[in-house]
Amino acid sequence: MPRPIHFEIPADDPERAQKFYAGVFGWSFTKWDGPMPYWLVKTGENGEPGIDGGLMPRQQPGATVVNTIGVSSLDDTLRKVEAGGGRTVAPRMAIPGVGWLAYCQDPEGNTFGLMESDEKAR
Repeated sequence: MPRPIHFEIPADDPERAQKFYAGVFGWSFTKWDGPMPYWLVKTGENGEPGIDGGLMPRQQPGATVVNTIGVSSLDDTLRKVEAGGGRTVAPRMAIPGVGWLAYCQDPEGNTFGLMESDEKAR
């Protein structure tokens, strides 16, 4: 069954946001070596309940936290989203060395991500 595997926090001031989450929850941040400014967020120890995430500069006004769901087939799931009344808002894209990602909205307008793992994604 597909489950949330990652969250993303958009921030107007990433440094301020990191300081807040580190101070309040003890989360740690590591700069990702990718094509855009992005920090990986570690929220706890491996084996504990919960997921880790990411923090990035806010891309557009009003952007909110997005949960990403792991799926075995991105293309099949995108078809199910559309058939179920949702829509794709950012099409399939490669996250190098990680997998294939797309962003969707449910019929209520909530945005979520879908990720198919594939270390060969480029």
